[in-house]
Amino acid sequence: VQDKRTREYMIDDQRFAARRPDVKVYQTDVLTEDITLTGPVLANLVVSTTGTDADYVVKLIDVYPEDAPNPIPNPKNLIMGGYQMLVRGEIMRGKYRNSFEKPEAFVPNTITKVNYPLPDVAHTFKKGHKIMIQIQNSWFPLADRNPQKFMDIYQAQPSDFQKATHKIYHDVNNSSFITVNVLKP
Repeated sequence: VQDKRTREYMIDDQRFAARRPDVKVYQTDVLTEDITLTGPVLANLVVSTTGTDADYVVKLIDVYPEDAPNPIPNPKNLIMGGYQMLVRGEIMRGKYRNSFEKPEAFVPNTITKVNYPLPDVAHTFKKGHKIMIQIQNSWFPLADRNPQKFMDIYQAQPSDFQKATHKIYHDVNNSSFITVNVLKP
């Protein structure tokens, strides 16, 4: 875990986040063949929150096999078995879900769509690896904290920050999903 943003942050191990109770984790079975994703990555979330604002972070992750060898040399003592390499990630401040010019508050406990792009991708997930998606509501210190309240965050006082409960829906009627292009061999 890095305590500051380093040049390696975009490929840092995400196992620390996957173990947190406030991070939703979805992953494939072990891949039986290489899969290459190319182009746009779109997060299509169906959410609700008890607050009037929330952040949504979606991360696309390459999970290495448990028996993956460690690099040689290994000056940072990386353990590659089960390594969760960040491939792409992006945060969306929920109040800007429909427009950056006209922010909108969430209606508490109301199911709402939050759709946004992640940076384009060109990555091959190798046979034996897994594809993982992590969804969380904070990416501090990479992004500032959200008070979970519809307001000018730059004017927020400590008393403005409140707890909120966030839900990510993935049922038949309200399905959250990621849209990606798979390059055909």
